Amino acid sequence: MAQSRLEKIGTIFTRVQGLLRAGAMRPEDKPIWYDVYAAFPPKAEPSFDRPAAVVPIRNIFYKEDVTRAKLHKQNKPSETISLFDHKRQTQSQQFLQIYGELESQGALDDQKIYETALDLLAEQRQQNKTSQTQNFEESFNEPVVEHKSQLLSDFQVAEIKPPAEKTKREPKDKAAGVNIESLFKD
Repeated sequence: MAQSRLEKIGTIFTRVQGLLRAGAMRPEDKPIWYDVYAAFPPKAEPSFDRPAAVVPIRNIFYKEDVTRAKLHKQNKPSETISLFDHKRQTQSQQFLQIYGELESQGALDDQKIYETALDLLAEQRQQNKTSQTQNFEESFNEPVVEHKSQLLSDFQVAEIKPPAEKTKREPKDKAAGVNIESLFKD
């Protein structure tokens, strides 16, 4: 039997190997990874007390990551991002595009490029807002009037028609003893 499942006793491989030798596990029930592990054992046996290798971690930042981090640290994001919308760029993408264009010109230092890019982004967003507002008003001015007139005509037609007479429903089974209409009388 496997006894304890602590890693101090042995690895998972040695425990499965013991189960197979003792007959507690049939050979056809052994895990898929067992044969691969037996054919290609690790160079160093995995053990709980073996110290982890000291490997220096490399920085994998791109240049745009540093710029984006600076943007988000100094400015709160004020937009809602839809992950389904692939047509529209986010504010940080627009900022990085402007920043890259200014940086490629090479006339300013990084801080001036950053500030200029922020100003251009704010200006671009303001222009987008005004154009979207104008487009919104233009697209919805005429249909709203049509809907109002249609709605008004529907109400006028409803006023002209006499109300339909209420038909009394007879209870299907008077033997049941409950008259629903009498419950809701005023």
